[in-house]
Amino acid sequence: MQANTASPLMQELPAPLPLLPGQDPWRRTIRPIGTYVLNGIAVWGDRLVLLDSVRGFLLGVDPTTDSATVLNPLHVEQFVDAVGLAIWQDTLWFARHDSVYYCRLDDLTPQHFVSLDYSVTGVGVWESTVYVASQRLGYITVFERETAREITRFPMPGVGEANLTLRQEELWVCDRIEQTVYCLDRATGEQQFCVLTPFDSPTGLTFYPHPQTKQDILYVCYASEEPYIRDNPNAEDPLELSIRDRTFVHPLYIHYNPQQRYALSNGYLIEMYYVEELLPTEEGQVHLDNLEWRIALPATTDRQKVHKVEPIGRPFVEEIQQGQRVAVFKFDSIKPHERHLFGWKATLAVHSIKYKLTLEDVDRIPPLSAEYQAKYLVDDDELAMDTPTIQEAARAAIGTETNILRKMLKIRNYVYDRLSYGLTARIDTPDVVLERGVGSCGEYVGLLLALARLNGIACRTVGRYKCPPQADLHNVPLQPDYNHVWIEFYIPGFGWLPMESNPDDIAERGPYPTRFFMGLPWHHAEIAKGIPFETISIPTGAMEVAIGDLAINHIRFTILGELPPPS
Repeated sequence: MQANTASPLMQELPAPLPLLPGQDPWRRTIRPIGTYVLNGIAVWGDRLVLLDSVRGFLLGVDPTTDSATVLNPLHVEQFVDAVGLAIWQDTLWFARHDSVYYCRLDDLTPQHFVSLDYSVTGVGVWESTVYVASQRLGYITVFERETAREITRFPMPGVGEANLTLRQEELWVCDRIEQTVYCLDRATGEQQFCVLTPFDSPTGLTFYPHPQTKQDILYVCYASEEPYIRDNPNAEDPLELSIRDRTFVHPLYIHYNPQQRYALSNGYLIEMYYVEELLPTEEGQVHLDNLEWRIALPATTDRQKVHKVEPIGRPFVEEIQQGQRVAVFKFDSIKPHERHLFGWKATLAVHSIKYKLTLEDVDRIPPLSAEYQAKYLVDDDELAMDTPTIQEAARAAIGTETNILRKMLKIRNYVYDRLSYGLTARIDTPDVVLERGVGSCGEYVGLLLALARLNGIACRTVGRYKCPPQADLHNVPLQPDYNHVWIEFYIPGFGWLPMESNPDDIAERGPYPTRFFMGLPWHHAEIAKGIPFETISIPTGAMEVAIGDLAINHIRFTILGELPPPS
């Protein structure tokens, strides 16, 4: 049979599949069949149009089904390696290498619009203007649609490859490295707020009007790679590690709180277990009486709500340490060869959070209180703050800077310039770590704390675990590979702000993303802010013993489901 080639985008889409009662069919993960790398998304009528830059496919997709129709069967070569996708009225726009093209929806023959000196990563169109993003150029350039004349340009809000979409007076940008979506004023480029995405490598975004509620759904497409175990029957060892493409579309939910200066994005209900397994000891080696074993509990914060905490194995009593909840397990005695499982299970609602404070917001902050100076500017954890190495580093890190946000960023970048991430056998002091040039997350934290505190910035440690960041893997027990710690720094008159220890240190000498500066992804479990995560106390005169000699821990996360979007 001869293929139907007339009016490619006019082809009918498959009917949507039947859905379970109570499901919103438009708020789901879309995984179109046959896609490899999605690098653009737009809306045309009641369908999504997706750009697969590997195959050169323009795909028509109903958001309620994973079925996809190739809309450009005779024009795929022109769309190989293309990025960015925009539809305005009867015209489709995209970029390829350093150039921007457009074509009629009923023809799909690309016409050249403009070329830049560097590669283009995203295109957006609104009325008489065309917005073009280029990471290498470092700007979003605005052109007149009829003449291709440059009107103005805005600095890129992040450091990665960015894609664009527009809505009324808003310019929306997704940055692949930053894992962030920014809302900008489309006339001035001024940032209104930004949010973290629940998955890494966002590659495109668009607004789709919900057919029933009439509210816009912000769809974001993602493209990355993932490792998997491949069964190769021709190999000597048939199970081998391989890499495959991973691409899909998912709604991004946003709740912006301008009064509290933060924005929340997609949330998840997770269940976390922390359980200690008491190990047997040799006869006569350990016999402990009146032992109290303390394990910190999850905290309630702007982004994390504790729904329920219950004991595992043994009851506990709760106490408060410096405003933090702690579970206390009491043992009248622990004898050699005695075995126990004990700990807690918590049900948490967690979101990603991103705070927005400008340099001008913190130019005239009140002084740090005497209480906070005594608590958070001191060396209380072998930070080597009195050593010449760390004191000189503290001076060099900030130079003459006085703005607290710039100081904190300069300290972070100073540490990133001098350390590379690596697991170490034990946590060394910051002076040793700085000279070695390699550190674990805990050693990054120690150096950050020392340099910030010597520069008058109150800081504290937060930890201790992250749920494996697999937001689409629900009701499956997940175990973290390692424990983890990060920091919070304090701005008088505002409060505590999160900052990751090492995950943003992804490029040699920068530029470093700021995705987790004043921001935290959904998969962090906030526990033990400024206090030890776990301690034991024994009567005076009893044998000294370490927790690691007495027990091993078991940590499990289960993502119970994605939370509904905010009302």
